[in-house]
Amino acid sequence: MAASDIAVTGLGLVTPGGVGVDASWEAVRTGRPTAALDPALAGNTVRLSCRVPDFDADALLGGRRALRLDPFVRFALVAAREALADAGLDPATWDGARVGVVLGCADGGPGTVEAQHRVLLEEGPAKVSPLLLPMQLPNMLAGQTAIEFGATGPNIVVATACASGATAIGTARDLLLLDRCDVVLAGGSEAMITPLVMAGFAKMGALSRREDDPGSASRPFDVDRDGFVAGEGAGVLVLERMADARARGTRARARITGYAAGADAHHMTSPHPEGKGVEAVLRAVLRDAGAAPADVHHVNAHGTSTPLNDLVEARMLSKVLPDRPLVTSTKGVTGHLLGAAGAVEAALSVLTVETGLVPPNAGLRTLDPRLEIEVPTTATDARISLALSNSFGFGGQNAVLAIART
Repeated sequence: MAASDIAVTGLGLVTPGGVGVDASWEAVRTGRPTAALDPALAGNTVRLSCRVPDFDADALLGGRRALRLDPFVRFALVAAREALADAGLDPATWDGARVGVVLGCADGGPGTVEAQHRVLLEEGPAKVSPLLLPMQLPNMLAGQTAIEFGATGPNIVVATACASGATAIGTARDLLLLDRCDVVLAGGSEAMITPLVMAGFAKMGALSRREDDPGSASRPFDVDRDGFVAGEGAGVLVLERMADARARGTRARARITGYAAGADAHHMTSPHPEGKGVEAVLRAVLRDAGAAPADVHHVNAHGTSTPLNDLVEARMLSKVLPDRPLVTSTKGVTGHLLGAAGAVEAALSVLTVETGLVPPNAGLRTLDPRLEIEVPTTATDARISLALSNSFGFGGQNAVLAIART
């Protein structure tokens, strides 16, 4: 193990598969799709979504507290609590100045903005809530998390579109390597399933319109894929230096051994057609991890189920990783969690290397014949020494994490 390895000592998840790591992993490993027609999107051009089920904010956070938080913050706090408990850390006993929070999101709280805009139009400015800005500002994701746990170290929210969660974890890794922190809560959260946001995605042609068969609407790498299904939720990882984790007697669930980020510098929404940016970060993360292409046994792909994204990503995977590791896009189960996707998928990659179980590609019926990748359609036992977790976003944002077994 390298001195630069970072230990993942805790995981917390809130996903369309369920609240908690166990429920989320069960849905992913069994390939249970979560997409459904969403009553809140009635009247929209596209009505499909992947919602978090059974999220009782009153019970989980307390009614008064929950009312003052947008859902994207609620999800993160619940995931962070689980992650800290999993890591065996008690905020009441730590030096908060050495604890950082680095979280990612794409948009903050659009649901709060839309609700208060209706109040403005219907009842006038005097009725707009004074909590509008404190609830919806993106930085409140990390700010409220710090308040909850007394973390007074670096407090950062990153916004790299759908790469935000992965970028946050990479940034947190750097803080630890630079000795700016001893513990970092890292990940991402998102709650963007609102009528306005979904109308915008639909107008772009980004969403699946397969409403006659919601369960297979998200079908990454399938020859008939027609767009993504929006999801919501959060993933939080507790990161520590490996030596510190050992010193306090805790186990590492996995190691983060590499991180790379870059930009296509090509287009507002489309990936570079030749995949230059994706190829660059894939090669860079291998260098950073000190790994050869043959060392990679699994890739948790970005795999949004959009025609061009999946084509470009798959072509670059076959180019950079010619030994054809097992490739899974867990978005076939969870949908696309947007700014939280990279964090949730990093956590799922940790579970894959920890358990040796590669999740299936839910929704995949017929692999696009242009794609030369290995995509399991059933859960597959495999000894995974090293996995990559890919995250790409609008604006050509690319981030990849290398996650290794302990």
